[in-house]
Amino acid sequence: MDFLDPSGAGLADDEENVRPGPWWRHALWVVGVTALGVGLGWAGSLFRLGPDDYGLLGAAPGSPWTYLATWAVTGLATTAMLRATAAKVPIPSPGTIAVILLLVGTRLSLGWRPEALELTAMAAGALVLAGIWSAIALRTNSGAQEAKGSGAT
Repeated sequence: MDFLDPSGAGLADDEENVRPGPWWRHALWVVGVTALGVGLGWAGSLFRLGPDDYGLLGAAPGSPWTYLATWAVTGLATTAMLRATAAKVPIPSPGTIAVILLLVGTRLSLGWRPEALELTAMAAGALVLAGIWSAIALRTNSGAQEAKGSGAT
């Protein structure tokens, strides 16, 4: 019996499973995936691929804390949405989707330093994409739930 898989069902082999469990495990997952996505985006923005001689621009000047905080809050909302869906129906790769959305958003924000309107649009885009991913999972599994409930096989 594994800490991450108390049922012993072998969740590591099947990525698309319903993920029930106590609320603290869901909360820990949400915080961990958010930290991973934002951390990878921040780490990716710390370096450049070449010196100034090659014409590569460095990160825009200014404090990164506003952008990191924005993406942390966006990440908590995005991962909570995906995890809530995963607790009800099987959803493919909720952690991978969340990390990719947060990594790309954080990396772009720290390199480009957009104004508040653009930053809001980027965060809203990440939330919409996570919502679409969740809606697709809910929609594709609602037919299976109805068929299972009616006794059809």
